[in-house]
Amino acid sequence: MSGVQGRTPRPPTAREAPATIADVALGAGVSKTTASDALRGHGRVSEETRRAVLDAARRLGYTPNRSARSLRTSVTDTIALHIPEFLTGAEYYMSFVFGVAEQAARSGLNVTLVSSGRLPQVDGLILCDPMPDNPVVDRLMKAGLPVVTAERYGGDGRPAGVIWSDHETALTELLDHLRARGARRPAFIASDTTADWALTLQSTYVRWCAAHDSRPLLRKAPFGAAPEVLRSVVGELLADEPGTDAVVCAADGAAAAVLPEIRSAGRVVGEDLLLASCVDSLAMRTAEPPITAIDLSPRQMGAECVRLLCALLAGEESPGAARTLAIELTVRASTGS
Repeated sequence: MSGVQGRTPRPPTAREAPATIADVALGAGVSKTTASDALRGHGRVSEETRRAVLDAARRLGYTPNRSARSLRTSVTDTIALHIPEFLTGAEYYMSFVFGVAEQAARSGLNVTLVSSGRLPQVDGLILCDPMPDNPVVDRLMKAGLPVVTAERYGGDGRPAGVIWSDHETALTELLDHLRARGARRPAFIASDTTADWALTLQSTYVRWCAAHDSRPLLRKAPFGAAPEVLRSVVGELLADEPGTDAVVCAADGAAAAVLPEIRSAGRVVGEDLLLASCVDSLAMRTAEPPITAIDLSPRQMGAECVRLLCALLAGEESPGAARTLAIELTVRASTGS
């Protein structure tokens, strides 16, 4: 791994604060996460990097946070994961679960799924797309455990940590791409959920339309709606607004589901109507034509949530920690590429 030969901080004197995991990471030329994994013997860390981290820890006189150790005297080596039950069949959420499970295994942890506000004995909790109007989420947030959320939480209470993605920038890039392909009246099929990502997408679309002097064509579909419901929404949109020249779907799988309705309206995707999705998936990649989408990296999102929760439990991160997961636009034939 590059960067193993990092700067060596001066060992602390008696008057200085004890060395932290950040000092060890700097001394080894690696990230805090890599340093933590190396010290615990978990994660995919090369032998060369592990030796560099251990050497840096020894030089600096680093010892694990004592208060964190005391908090874990009754450790269960188990974390809990909550996902809205009716969404467990969606590809994004299944990939997220695999990411959580894989990283937890590397970290020596078990994972238990919870569907209600009642928790078994666990060390911490991960909430995927927490919605502020969900009473189960509210109870879990108040359970007195370290909580990491995948995407920001808009309700009462503050999680110990959050992994989030910049959906505003990604959707703006997608809409700019559609405009560059000639679209002047793009419609947006939003999810009616109160999750932060969904609200961010809606507000971003409205602002983009205002900035480009385009009347918003915003329609909403129930979160986790069946394909026939989505097709009905798009069918009514195209009938009411025949000038629509692009459709962007927020929900996982929605863009592929509405293809038959677009064709039945006499439109040709990639030619007289551009189609895109805010969530990439196998359905987007295998559709005919393949559909332009934003890759949210759900497996990596799950893994990063576990990494952050482990860092919080070990005292290597302070409550309120936030990390950003990069997402990117993948352009395909549905937008005329």
